[in-house]
Amino acid sequence: MTSTAFVIGATGQIGRAAVRALAEDGWEVRAASRGGGADEDWPEGVRPVRVDRGDDAALAAALGDGCDALLDCVAYDAGDARQLLGLADRIGSAVVISSASVYEDEQGRGFDTQEEPDGFPRYPVPVPEECPTVAPGDATYSTRKVALERELLAAGDRLPTTLLRAGAIHGPHSPALRELWFIQRVLDRRPVRVLSWGGTSRFSPASSANIAELVRLAARKPGSRVLNAVDPRTPTVAEIGAAIDAAMGWSCETVLVDGPPPVGQVGETPWSTPYPLVFGMAGAERELGYRAVTSYEDSLPATIDWTLAALRKGDWREVFPVLAQRAKTGGDPFDYAAEDNWLANR
Repeated sequence: MTSTAFVIGATGQIGRAAVRALAEDGWEVRAASRGGGADEDWPEGVRPVRVDRGDDAALAAALGDGCDALLDCVAYDAGDARQLLGLADRIGSAVVISSASVYEDEQGRGFDTQEEPDGFPRYPVPVPEECPTVAPGDATYSTRKVALERELLAAGDRLPTTLLRAGAIHGPHSPALRELWFIQRVLDRRPVRVLSWGGTSRFSPASSANIAELVRLAARKPGSRVLNAVDPRTPTVAEIGAAIDAAMGWSCETVLVDGPPPVGQVGETPWSTPYPLVFGMAGAERELGYRAVTSYEDSLPATIDWTLAALRKGDWREVFPVLAQRAKTGGDPFDYAAEDNWLANR
């Protein structure tokens, strides 16, 4: 008998890859999203479902008689956990996407304290799942994710749930594409780039394809657990830039700054950190027999191709409104005049 899977957030970045991985693994997949759309890369047999997970009755109706495994890509807080637990009698097991932002260091520093004086966390390298987390609550993204985790783990006897703590997610269909920082510079034929912290910053990337493989394995081996979800190697920001240049057939001068951005956003990238954010995968290897299906470098061509196709539809601010909104408050990531002024006067 064919196993059945129900995916919430199926047309998002992780959902698209996970639906495909599950379907190719022989699962009968219902792909739920607000728009009820489908991805052209999904195998035949995937059934799109239109549903707003914020509507409890609509989600229960869409789930119907239930499923063997449920993947929730968009669960956010304790309320979403309780919603799933209310349907536990119809779900064999669950996989829920959490975040590596839940961790805190020995001094109580974490993602939420990064902007405070001396607030950037000093995590062990790599960070294991046993590392302490921030307290659960409603205040921030991180505290809400911890609340989500705690609710589901406490009810593991009713609904075995694998929680995947994802790092810096990358791949096609990203609404907040970090790679744009380099890709747009290539498109603009920018001959130089500036990297703060000596270009050595590391923030574990997490390919949507690798997360999808973790989902596939966890669905086949249900349990109540938390696992990191990142790529097998964490490149430095300078290595990321070099890899994108190589994939796009470009080369430019890289100017390294020993320390934080010298002025404004000059040298700041989506990966720029004074201390490493590197997360370990020993847990997934031990629990699930996990092996990554791709590396950061090998996954880049697909990401770049998707990005270039998206940018043909308009300016980056129109194509990536999430990034455009961040730029309004955090500063223009492509302020070449500021870069040139600093370079001329350094």
